[in-house]
Formats: sequence, structure tokens, C-alpha cells
Amino acid sequence: MPTDTPYDDAPNRQVVLDTETTGLEPSQGHRIIEIGCVELVRRRPTRRHYHQYLQPDREVDAGAVEVHGITNEFLADKPRFADVAATFLEFIRGAELIIHNAPFDVGFINHELARLEGDWGRVEDHCRITDSLALARQMHPGQRNSLDALCKRYDIDNSGRDLHGALLDARILADVYLAMTGGQKTLALGGDGEVSSQQSGAERIRRLPADRPRLSVIRADEGEVAAHARLLERLGCAEPW
Repeated sequence: MPTDTPYDDAPNRQVVLDTETTGLEPSQGHRIIEIGCVELVRRRPTRRHYHQYLQPDREVDAGAVEVHGITNEFLADKPRFADVAATFLEFIRGAELIIHNAPFDVGFINHELARLEGDWGRVEDHCRITDSLALARQMHPGQRNSLDALCKRYDIDNSGRDLHGALLDARILADVYLAMTGGQKTLALGGDGEVSSQQSGAERIRRLPADRPRLSVIRADEGEVAAHARLLERLGCAEPW
């Protein structure tokens, strides 16, 4: 479920999203059974998240259970998508959605919205969408770009990911996305003295004014050059020039 109140900061707001499903194809009647979202504002985690398990009104494929471990019995008393659609859309509305393999998750969400009574639109009507898998393929062509592979490449801890889970994967993807797009990996001291790893690269760079005075170049004088040459000779080193 969502936590706290929404930020009124849509241009700088991103929501990292993942889903788990009963199978692979919504066209075959498969449904969403878990939604997990974490919020970033100005590229910083806000601790706000949305998390919901859903009753799909159908059996979960055995192969899917092996991936995420979510069983039919566990979902029996969970709400249906229609019960949470308004709250879910409120959480993501106006944000840039960051999704790994976005066509999969967006296709499922749009399928769920289309099943509802009334005109709920499509995800694209409510949010901008960035596919982090497509981005990773551009940055690392010819390499493995699964979430686990990116965790290894960017030194992100995914040791708790024995099974897939929407909220866990969204949190891991947030770390991967920030590292992949130039943020979060370098530790820096915050204003209160605490170590922070969530400052973006742009925020860590201090630009010097273009009209600043040129730096003075102080060259060694003849005596210093001669003393350096004598030291190199005693050490048995050749002159470096």
C-alpha cells in the first residue's frame, strides 16, 4: 500500500515499478498478482512505496510459482485489481515510470485497466515510461542485461533475491538505475556529517567560474634540475626525458 502523502513534484518524480504475474501472456488470460513501486524525487529515494498483492481469479502457473513463490493459497484473500486501481494510479500519476522490460509490465497493467468498467485509459495516459532494459542494451551492447547481470556489473547487493518479488525487484532496480545513469555509487558526506550514497553525479560536481584567474605554473630552476639529475644518477635511474 502507498505510504505517507504524494509529492507535488511531478517533473522531478520517478517511480520504479515491477509486477509479478500468473504467467507470461495477458492475451491468454494471465493476470497481475503483485505490484511493487518505489519513489524517487530528484533522483533520491523518498522511502515512499506502493505494494499490493492481488487475487487474480485464476490459477497461477506452476512455472510462475517457481520464479516468484506466490501461491494460489496465499492470494485467496487478497483484493482484486479493480479494488486498488484508483489508489495505484494515484501513486504513479504524473511520474516517469522506470521499468525493466517495460513492454511486459505495461502490457499487463493496460490489460487490467481495460477489464475495468469505465474509461481508465492506458498507463501511457498517466505517466512517461522509461525502459531500463532498452537503456542498458544501449549502454552495454552484446552483454547480458538482466537485472541480476546489472547488479553484478554495478556492484549492487541482490543477495536477498532468491525469488523474484515486485517490491524487492523495484528497490533493486532503483539502485541499478541510479548507478547506471550516473548517480548514487560514490559516497559523500552530507551536511549533517552522515555518509550518503544517494547524491547524483551532477550534484557532486562543482563547476568553477569560466573567468577565474589562470593558475600560475612554477617551474624548477637550474639548481633544482641539477639536484634532481644527481639523485636519479645515484638511484641508477635513467632521465625521464
